[in-house]
Amino acid sequence: MRDDSNPTSFDAARRRFALQSMALGGGMLISSTGIAQTANVPNQTGGPVQQDGLSPRLTMHALDTWHGTPAAGMRVELFRVEDGKPQLLKTIALAPSGRSEPPLLIGDDYRTGTYELLLHADDYFAARKAVLPAPLFLSKIPVRFRVTAANKRIHLPVLFGPWSYNYYRGN
Repeated sequence: MRDDSNPTSFDAARRRFALQSMALGGGMLISSTGIAQTANVPNQTGGPVQQDGLSPRLTMHALDTWHGTPAAGMRVELFRVEDGKPQLLKTIALAPSGRSEPPLLIGDDYRTGTYELLLHADDYFAARKAVLPAPLFLSKIPVRFRVTAANKRIHLPVLFGPWSYNYYRGN
């Protein structure tokens, strides 16, 4: 029976449920580890395998969460922001993988400073004939960030849909 006057007491059924849950969860972890080892899955704890050994650079990857696909062909503009004013550096179309190929900045062009990507979501969704309300909630998606060390790789994955977007610093 549960003792409401003692908040730390548990009845036998709750204790049994907690113990069974821990045992089941631990078994799943052990099972998953065994599956991963037998499937020869590469260890992802050291960063993305495909970028090991690459020189410092800036890359991006856009993923369309509305369609569940890479944002192939999306137009992206890259700006360098100096004294609060964006200066266009380049305009690209993303590769079929949704990645910037070649890198946005590499070599002498890759410097510390403030940058902005502008993703043209409106054109992207129009080209795919997406049935969305007009006017669109998001038309252009700005991603402003800083490069503080030009000797480090920065990869910017951007996940977006018609109503939201999210990005983070990868490497």
